[in-house]
Amino acid sequence: MSNPVPPRQTPDKPWRSEGAPPPSPPRRKMPGGWGGLILTALAVYVIANLLLSFFGNGGEPTIPYTEFSKQVAAGNVSKIYAKGDSIQGQLKKESPIPDGKGEYTKFRTQRPAFADDRLWEQLSEHKVTVTAEPVLVQRSFLANLLFSLVPLALLILLWVFTARRMGAVMGGGVFGRRGPPKPVEAEPGKRTTFEDVAGIDEVKGELNDVVDFLRNPESYRRMGARMAGGVLLAGPPGTGKSLLARAVAGEAGVPFFSASASEFIEMIVGVGAGRVRELFAEARKVSPAIIFIDEIDTIGRVRGAGAGLGGHDEREQTLNQILTEMDRCTGSEGVVVMAATNRADILDPALTRPGRFDRIVQVSPPDRADREAILKIHTRRTPLAKDVELGELAGATPGMTGADLANLVNEAALLAVKRKQPEVTRADFRAALEKVQLGAERPLVMPEEDRRRTAYHESGHALLGMLQPGADPVRKVTIVPRGRALGVTLSTPEADRYAYTEEYLRGRIVGALGGMAAEHVVFDVITTGSESDLEQVTQLARGMVGRWGMSERVGRMTAIPADVQQPYGLSAAPATLDAVDHEMRRIVDECYESACRQLREHRGKLDALAGALLESETLDEDAAYRAAGIPRVDKET
Repeated sequence: MSNPVPPRQTPDKPWRSEGAPPPSPPRRKMPGGWGGLILTALAVYVIANLLLSFFGNGGEPTIPYTEFSKQVAAGNVSKIYAKGDSIQGQLKKESPIPDGKGEYTKFRTQRPAFADDRLWEQLSEHKVTVTAEPVLVQRSFLANLLFSLVPLALLILLWVFTARRMGAVMGGGVFGRRGPPKPVEAEPGKRTTFEDVAGIDEVKGELNDVVDFLRNPESYRRMGARMAGGVLLAGPPGTGKSLLARAVAGEAGVPFFSASASEFIEMIVGVGAGRVRELFAEARKVSPAIIFIDEIDTIGRVRGAGAGLGGHDEREQTLNQILTEMDRCTGSEGVVVMAATNRADILDPALTRPGRFDRIVQVSPPDRADREAILKIHTRRTPLAKDVELGELAGATPGMTGADLANLVNEAALLAVKRKQPEVTRADFRAALEKVQLGAERPLVMPEEDRRRTAYHESGHALLGMLQPGADPVRKVTIVPRGRALGVTLSTPEADRYAYTEEYLRGRIVGALGGMAAEHVVFDVITTGSESDLEQVTQLARGMVGRWGMSERVGRMTAIPADVQQPYGLSAAPATLDAVDHEMRRIVDECYESACRQLREHRGKLDALAGALLESETLDEDAAYRAAGIPRVDKET
């Protein structure tokens, strides 16, 4: 797999490729032709010589002959040179120019043919040197040629610079002429295959048909079968959609052209459509091949939405060209289009209909076993200590995607380097996980009053998390400032969750309100430290009432759109939205009363947990449950 790879070197090539053969070098033509360049050069040369002849006198004035006779009579002429009636000379002292501005030393003059003066006697009398060489030295032919070529060279440089700029603006090479980029050698090493992708076995199964078609297209053609012309990978960010597309091309051993959808959009309408045509043309030349368009929702949104935004016409033209090119990909030529998006729900229906993106593959976050497999891949080049258990680490990272796990391994390796350790230990991974989940520690010295209030705030979160049935276990409690928070309580589930009950969500709201409730119960005050808690509470309550049908008054309906970009007020009738707000307040008020009641009932446990936090600043899972006097039992999830 060491084929030369044409890199992205010019703005009109917004894609990258792997495994594609090198393009044939284009014949470079001079814009305008050699004839135009020669005519321009001659014109510049003639103009330059005329200017040089006009200004080439070196600034020496031509004086009247009477002025010359006066200077000779005054004995102010040092030497002269005569050729015919033309005289050149030099004065001993500067003299003002007659009828002019300034003074002169060297001069020219013309002796009249009718002059009958005693010039020679006067020159001899005043001992004026008559030289055999010109006083005013003229530039040679080579010097004149050099001076005349300088503006010509500047003109050519300006011409080439302008041509390149215009070519870049018009989406091509010189004056819009496009040529394939220069190939370079691919980086050593094998291409990405399914061995480099873990945690998405069910997705691999759906894509094996594409791989087999690209490997053996003739067998499909004989049976009259048509492979899917387009495969859309949909899923949350960081789940490995781009890596999976590259692995499909590497597994099939075919060229892979990848580009981001936003790179096709330019200010000039029509440039994006031209780039799409060229991309598909390049892929058809080396078919079978894969074209991958990342973040296709950038240009694939429903047409007609947001017509007032800038670049709307260019986006729609680019999308129309993609639709046209995908219609030409019947499968017989072996070009498969793959795309990735985080928002498949906002794509234009013409893009996702059968015949274009025939297959939509959902790429979900990995479960525990998949996370362990992903960690094994990301730690292949990382020396691990014997106390590192990847299975245990996978269990402590629910909800993390492949990108999150790669970042976790990298943070642990960086921490091991800082500690000058030969291997990455379990403590490094634990510290890296805390940094990723809780934020980096801040060297902040808090007053004792704020420190005590923060301890009760976090103790309220932790204690209610321990008391709520079915709540996520408390993993860590700290009053060390991390990120933007003055303290953090970390709770993670025992296993991955895929559906949530109303009881569980109410428990989440009670736990989130535990900090504010503890401050109210103990200090009878409300501080700004609950800002992030209230944001979480509002989001959960809004989802319960407006999206998940957990309110009898609103009913089993979706009153609030999942698309955050849709205006909130246009999603339902005003009366329905008023009912949503009323129910949200009711649920939050009930949960807050429950939180305050439980904290008053277990005030002794709250004080004990806060005292342990003030003493140790950070409590892990066992220490937190022990300080609160609550036995740690596995809860049914």
